[in-house]
Amino acid sequence: VLRCLGIPTRVITNFNSAHDKNLNLSIDKYIDVSGNNLHLSEDSVWNFHVWNESWFVRRDLGSFYDGWQVLDATPQEKSKGIYQCGPASTRAIKEGDVNLDYDSPFVFASVNADCVTWIRYSKKRKERIYSDTRKIGKFISTKAVGTNSRVDVTANYKYPEVKEISFKISYSQYKNSLMDDRKILVTAV
Repeated sequence: VLRCLGIPTRVITNFNSAHDKNLNLSIDKYIDVSGNNLHLSEDSVWNFHVWNESWFVRRDLGSFYDGWQVLDATPQEKSKGIYQCGPASTRAIKEGDVNLDYDSPFVFASVNADCVTWIRYSKKRKERIYSDTRKIGKFISTKAVGTNSRVDVTANYKYPEVKEISFKISYSQYKNSLMDDRKILVTAV
C-alpha cells in the first residue's frame, strides 16, 4: 500500500529474531539448581522474522530519526492496547533510543537483545550465570533492487559486535608496567 502512495518501502528479514514478551530488552531463560528448565519466561528466539521498512520524515521525533522506519504488519504483541508495531526509526534502534514511542524497545530487542540464563535458587534469589550478547539479530537483510541478491542492512540496526581480545600477563609484568610512564590498560590474572 505504501509503495502505491509513492513511499519507498522494502521487506526486511531478521535472523535469530528475539521476541521479548516482557520488554526488559533481554531473552531470559531460567533453570533450577539441577539444570532443569523452568518455564518462567514467555520470551523466545525465532529463526527469523519479517517486517517492512518505509522511508519517512519524522517531524514528531525530530530530523535525527528521519529515514527508514520499521512497520510490522504481523505484530505478535499489543502496543497501546492494539496489535500494531511501528513506525520505529531504525536510527533510534541503532542508537538504543528505547524510550521513544512506536515500539522502539520491542524492535530493539528483536535485533539486539541479550540472551541471559539465570539459575533460580528461590522465588527471591536468582543469579545470572550466562549471557550471550551476539546471538540475536544476524544477517538482517533485504532484497537488492533489480536483482535477487541479498543486501545486508545489519549496520542500519546495530553497531558491529566488539571482538574481545584476551591475553594474559604475569603479575610482575603488570606491576612493572605500572611503574613505567606509559599508560596501558590491562587486566591482571
